[in-house]
Amino acid sequence: MTSFDTLLWLPPIAFVLDMLAGDPRWLPHPVRAIGHLLGPLERLGRALGATRPAGVVCTVLAVLCAGVVVTLAGALPVVGALVSLWLAYAGLALGCLLREGRAALHAVEHGSLEEGRAALAMLVSRDTSALDRDGLRRALAETLAENFNDGFVAPFLWLVAGGPVGLWCYKTVSTMDSMWGYRTERWERLGWACARLDDVLAWVPARCCVVLLWVTAPFAGVPGQWPGLPRVASDARRMESPNAGWPMAAAAWLHGAYMGGSAVYFGKVKEKPLLGPAGTQWDGPRIEGLLRHLRLAGLAGAVTLWLAALLAGWIFGVPW
Repeated sequence: MTSFDTLLWLPPIAFVLDMLAGDPRWLPHPVRAIGHLLGPLERLGRALGATRPAGVVCTVLAVLCAGVVVTLAGALPVVGALVSLWLAYAGLALGCLLREGRAALHAVEHGSLEEGRAALAMLVSRDTSALDRDGLRRALAETLAENFNDGFVAPFLWLVAGGPVGLWCYKTVSTMDSMWGYRTERWERLGWACARLDDVLAWVPARCCVVLLWVTAPFAGVPGQWPGLPRVASDARRMESPNAGWPMAAAAWLHGAYMGGSAVYFGKVKEKPLLGPAGTQWDGPRIEGLLRHLRLAGLAGAVTLWLAALLAGWIFGVPW
């Protein structure tokens, strides 16, 4: 089987499996292996002085390790294709994001305040202990929009661009960034390389998110108004991250409620810029609408990216 034949069947089946099955708890997830790898890499980085160059070494070693393991696993006789499918499916997280987002929304809307805070704490890195219901809803909307890129669009783009190897090289960097990419005394230098590389790898997908959300908005029945790409881009560029603000700003404007404001991370208050129409809070129906919108935009993105990769491969003979 050629690699182009693999591209023909693997991404759509992986997408369907992700939407139908999510991440079964009984099935081991490759991200856990990356997490185990980061322990020895951190010790190596600190032995090298915990500098930015040490972080570069750790990042390169992690990506090389992921690429080699996935390549060898996919080349296994008899079961290689099945392993490749599992790796492709396990690298996508839209189905899981939507299910966990809906469960968190149910806890926020119908449970006690403490139940809502506990449910949201499973999805976000910020401190949820002092959030009221409006704050919980806004934080949930933010993480849904941001993770539309991190959990699905970026991984799927790297899947169609580089197969399971490309996907898991990206996921390795993304996982490192989620664990090391904080601007704290512990991670500011050692985590710099993986954070910057994650910014580069997610740059195009983040902007694809805006297009997908905009194009599918009329079919999702969103209540807000599209302010134009310049306004969305202006909001997005105010975020500290070069990528997170793009799907967040698009979702905020299209659903007619703002994102941003004060948030507590690791005991410190952080003032995030306001995105979208000021003054309008997220409520339950708006978040339900966002969940439906992300499902539709995810389907549109999967079909579009897959067909674009097939067309490019057919026209230019790109050796995927």
